[in-house]
Amino acid sequence: MDVINVEHVSKVYPLYDKTIDRLKETLSLTKKTYHKDFYALNDINFKVGSGETVGIIGTNGSGKSTILKIITGVLTPTTGNVSVNGKISALLELGAGFNQDYTGMENLYMNGTMMGYTKEEMEEKIPEILAFADIGDFVHQPVKTYSSGMFVRLAFALAINVEPEILIVDEALAVGDIFFQNKCYKRMAEIKEKGTTILMVTHDMSSIIKYCDRVVLLNKGTMISEGEPGEMVDIYKRILANQYDEDVQDTEAGDELASDDNKTSASCVWKESMGANSSFTEYGDKRLEIIDFGIFDNKGRLSNIISKNEKFTIKLKISVNEQVESPIFAYTIKDRKGTELTGTNTFIEEVNTSEVVGGKCYVVSFEQVASLQGGEYLLSFGCTGYEGDDLSVFHRLYDMTYLTILSEKNTIGYYDMYSDVMLEVLE
Repeated sequence: MDVINVEHVSKVYPLYDKTIDRLKETLSLTKKTYHKDFYALNDINFKVGSGETVGIIGTNGSGKSTILKIITGVLTPTTGNVSVNGKISALLELGAGFNQDYTGMENLYMNGTMMGYTKEEMEEKIPEILAFADIGDFVHQPVKTYSSGMFVRLAFALAINVEPEILIVDEALAVGDIFFQNKCYKRMAEIKEKGTTILMVTHDMSSIIKYCDRVVLLNKGTMISEGEPGEMVDIYKRILANQYDEDVQDTEAGDELASDDNKTSASCVWKESMGANSSFTEYGDKRLEIIDFGIFDNKGRLSNIISKNEKFTIKLKISVNEQVESPIFAYTIKDRKGTELTGTNTFIEEVNTSEVVGGKCYVVSFEQVASLQGGEYLLSFGCTGYEGDDLSVFHRLYDMTYLTILSEKNTIGYYDMYSDVMLEVLE
């Protein structure tokens, strides 16, 4: 049985070039329009079955939060219909439905009443909600005094402990710490087993693959497709790399150090699809210069998102502006705190670079298996070399782009030891 049915839903907003144009349009006797229509959603159709966990993914501005607000009744569609069969508990925005001047306890009772529970029913649920939120005596303080972490703990504890028939979550878990996120996902798994329907929006593709039965993919207000999580994440990766409508041909795949006499061309600028960091650090004399870089998945497609255990390739395109002796090309992966986790270079890997010629362009490729835990990492690149006993820096790009590792199972620490675990009975 379908509990959510979205039929031909569109949401259109008028955009005015000038503030005065809105008044002109309102007062116009000829009904002249002064606006352009912006489609936040354009003819969206999908269904959610009872007990399903469905994810909605897409780039920023694709309409994910808008469709959730329409489903929960916060917004009305311009055209189309949404039918919902079941009691919804929704966590759309931090603070939505909470009165800032009320205490946490008062907000719990108020929101419970809005969900249709009596005071007596809420009194039975309060102990479990407070135990889950774990914010202590702050529950008796006005919520305007809460930190964002305390706020989301209380809001999520309420949403997930009122026995909803449909739970809707929009990126709320991104605020809590890792321990609270883990507790929330465990509880979501528990209520899923009880038959609760879950609709979730998140940028965490690992969670999408691990928890969702089906995924709806949106892009720029349009529904691209729906289907198996792995398949939809794969298309999402292509959208992020601006390759959704293109057949990817990587003629340089497999070259460890390949010559490119044509240098870069407008059709082959990898870094434009890599989400470059605006706060990166750059230095060096640029006798050798990194003019392009890219991350390629196991199918040879540009993507910042790589699945754990998957082979992937980091490529640097190097312009040799001046002849040097045996340059060294390198990459480094760091965590968000800046801790160097892994990396390598052509010197360590014993790649012969002595024949690099000035005036030419080269591609150096690092192919490896993604054994890091699921998460987001920073990627740095470098060109250096020894001149006598001195290390010369030709070009370094620190924290230039990001790498996301998707994982359905994370072990402890930074990377997986891939342990084979056995349990034996001693007689």
